[in-house]
Amino acid sequence: MPLGIVGVAALALTGCVGDAEPGASEEPGSTGAAAEGCEDYADYGTFDGAEVNVYGTILDEEANRLNESWVQFEECTGIDVVYEGSAEFEAQINVRIQGGNPPDLAFFPQPGLLASVVETGAVLPAPESVAENAQAYWNETFQGFGTVDGTFYGAPLMSSVKGFVWYQPALWEENGWEVPTTLDELDELTATIAEAGVTPWCVGFGSGEATGWPGTDWLEDYVLRLHGPEVYEQWVAHEIPFDDPRIVEALDRVGDLIKNPEYVNGGIGDVTTIATTDFGDAGLPVLDGECGMHHQASFYEGFWSDDNSVTVAEDGDVWAFILPGTEPDAAAVTGGAEIVAAFSDAEEVVATQTYLSSPEWANSRVSLGGVLSANSELDPANASSDLLRQAYEILQDPNTTFRFDGSDSMPGAVGSGSLWRGMVDWISGADSASVLAQVEQSWPQ
Repeated sequence: MPLGIVGVAALALTGCVGDAEPGASEEPGSTGAAAEGCEDYADYGTFDGAEVNVYGTILDEEANRLNESWVQFEECTGIDVVYEGSAEFEAQINVRIQGGNPPDLAFFPQPGLLASVVETGAVLPAPESVAENAQAYWNETFQGFGTVDGTFYGAPLMSSVKGFVWYQPALWEENGWEVPTTLDELDELTATIAEAGVTPWCVGFGSGEATGWPGTDWLEDYVLRLHGPEVYEQWVAHEIPFDDPRIVEALDRVGDLIKNPEYVNGGIGDVTTIATTDFGDAGLPVLDGECGMHHQASFYEGFWSDDNSVTVAEDGDVWAFILPGTEPDAAAVTGGAEIVAAFSDAEEVVATQTYLSSPEWANSRVSLGGVLSANSELDPANASSDLLRQAYEILQDPNTTFRFDGSDSMPGAVGSGSLWRGMVDWISGADSASVLAQVEQSWPQ
C-alpha cells in the first residue's frame, strides 16, 4: 500500500531502532529482513514464527483494518501480531494481570487507566527505540499521555479530535440550516430543527462494559468551552470538587439538549433509549434524515459504513463541524489516543511496539480510512476525508487549545468507573448535582 512518507520515515527510523533495541538485524535471534519489498523493515529484524499478543478495545470493522495495517510488517519480520479486542478491556486487563496472563502489548484508551495499571508493577517502561520515536514524532503534550510519575511507558497509537457534530448536508441545505458559530446559536438551531419536524439529536451511551463514556465526552466538551482550560485542568486533577457549580452548569447545559424529550432520540426512541443504544449505531439515523445531528469524535467516520460507501464531505452523505464555544472561532478541543504499553521485553515485542510508534505504521493505518494519528510525519494525503485532514490540522496547530479526554485522564476508579455509571444514572433521570456529588465521593483519597 502506498505510504506517502515512507522514504523519510525509514531514514528516521534507522537511527531510532537499529542502535538501541533487540529486534535489530544484528541482534541475537534476528537474521535480517532481506525479502523483496522489505527494505524499510530490515531494522526490525526477522523472527521465525514469533507471536506477539495485543489486547485493546478496538472491535469489528475497525479491528479488521487494524489487522490489515500491520500485514507487511508481519510478512517482512515473520512476527505474527495476534490482536484481541474486548468491550470489557477496562475490567479484564486487571483480571489478566492478576491471573499472571497479561498480553504482550496493550492499547490503553485512557492515561488514567494506564497509570493505575502501572501501579501493579506489571507495565514495563518503553524501550529506547519507542521513546526516541515519541520524541521525534509527537509533541510534548502527546508524549505526556504515556508518562506516569516521570517514566515514559508508551507512545500514542491512533488519535482523535472529539466534539465533532455530524449532520447530513442535503437535509440541512433543504431546510436552510446553517452551522452555528456559538453554543447559543447551537441551542437556537436545535429548537429550529425541532420546529421543522425533525428530531434534532440522536445519542447513544451504550458501549458494553464501558457504557456511559459517550456522555462524559459531552460533559468534557462543555466544561472546556464554558469555563476554559484552567478550570478543565483543575477539574480533571481534582483540584476543585467534581461537583463544583461550574461543572454542574456544564452538565445542565448538556441536559438542555439531550434530556429534552422533544430533542431526542431521532430514529431510535425516547430519552430512555440513550442509555442502551450502542454509540456505534447511534449516529446512523442521520443518514436517513431521522435526526439532525450526532455528537461524536473524528473516529466516528469509520462507523458510517463497513465498506466506505458513505461519502464524508461538505456535499456528501455526512459532514461535521466542531462544537463551537461561547464566542465565534474558539480554538479549544478535547481529544483522545490509545497508548501502546508493554508487559514483555522479548525482542519481537520490542520490534512490534517500535513499529507501532513509527510514521510507517501511522501512514499504513490512516490510509485504510476512518481514523487519524497525531504523528507529525503523517502524510495528510493518506487521510480518507477532508474532515480527517481538518482534524489533523487542528492537532498540529500550535494555536489549538487541546486537552485530553477528561475521564480518560482521571483515576480509573472514577474516569472509567463511577463517572461512566453516573452518566447512565443522569440520562436515566437523576439530576446533575446529585450525580456529580456521587462521583465526588468516589474520588480515591
